[in-house]
Amino acid sequence: MPDPMPPAEETRHTWSHIPAEPLTDLLTRKMIWGDRIMLAHIDMKKGSRVPTHRHDNEQFSYILSGALKFWVGEEEREVVVRAGEVLHLPSNLPHGAIALEDSLSLDVFSPPRQDWIDGTDDYLRHQK
Repeated sequence: MPDPMPPAEETRHTWSHIPAEPLTDLLTRKMIWGDRIMLAHIDMKKGSRVPTHRHDNEQFSYILSGALKFWVGEEEREVVVRAGEVLHLPSNLPHGAIALEDSLSLDVFSPPRQDWIDGTDDYLRHQK
């Protein structure tokens, strides 16, 4: 019988030690990821927009403070999510958002967003 693989080492992170990545004048993020999951602090100032997009990654958006209005699905239903609430977005569901007030969300993705890791997320970086 082969020897089992040794367990992976744990890692500890502190949000305040992770530099914020500015994507626009009103939108910054911080990210932590492992092999199969990603956490992201998304800081959106009032009026900040995330254009409608879709991705293979399953997503949970937990609003820590503020409020976001999402447009969800092909028909772009409006869903307002406030502090203390969580929105689940299944894989490939079109969605976008606007900050109704200064807001901070904790977004969880599985698997990790490779476009965010390698910086090819132009839909966020080049907004008009």
